[in-house]
Amino acid sequence: MTVLVTGATGTVGRQVVEQLVQAGRRVRALTRNPAAAGLPPEVEVVRGDLTDVTTLAPAFAGVTGLHTITFDGDGGPLQNGKEITELAVKAGVERVTVLGGWDRSTLEDALTEAGLGWTHLRCVEFMANARDLADSIRTTGGVERFDLGRPSAMVHEADIAAVAVTALTRNGHAGKAYTLTGPQALTLAEQVGTIAAALGRDIELRVLTEEQAREGMRAAGMPEEYVEFAVELEKNPPEEGKAVLPTVEQVTGRPGRTFAQWVGENLHLFR
Repeated sequence: MTVLVTGATGTVGRQVVEQLVQAGRRVRALTRNPAAAGLPPEVEVVRGDLTDVTTLAPAFAGVTGLHTITFDGDGGPLQNGKEITELAVKAGVERVTVLGGWDRSTLEDALTEAGLGWTHLRCVEFMANARDLADSIRTTGGVERFDLGRPSAMVHEADIAAVAVTALTRNGHAGKAYTLTGPQALTLAEQVGTIAAALGRDIELRVLTEEQAREGMRAAGMPEEYVEFAVELEKNPPEEGKAVLPTVEQVTGRPGRTFAQWVGENLHLFR
């Protein structure tokens, strides 16, 4: 079984590649820049762009498993899901995992219409988003954010990958939609406190007003739609964002990793 991993150099994709290799599977990794991929030597790295189907045929040749994402390099939804699905069907792909966002792309509908058994992975928030706090913690010793105490059941990227690898290598997951969370729902203050404890020093959380937050994001060049999204998310978070689910353990057989574990693995980012 050869598994094609798209988004192979991303936060989750890299973990999927490494865990498939550890499981003894043959892996082909799709990237736009093979020279900079930095993946394990056992991995076959191929050049291609998920948004340009003319570059994908060699990557799909002989593939029976596929892990893919639903967004392009700019974060927008894929528009060529039908063409990607046609390549997968032609190649004889039997198992597919899709790491998608909250909004559907053309890919999910195309896979369903083609009758391919696929598994949908959806996450509340990546623990890796805490990287956004690193620069401020390193340079100022604190964090400035518009914060109303919204809890988030963040999930470790390695756990997302573990669920994907399980679905790609074991029976019983086709047609399933898995919402993945970590074992805790943490507020920003609790996340900062966890980082501070690992560093062994205090980190000040300076809470901005809504207007200060808006001004700061605009000054940083954020588009207005992102500014509105960020503010609305803090003011009216979806209930499912704070719900801790047992999905990771149910699928993989082991508990999800905690945020403290993630911080320990990435502490160099905050020093």
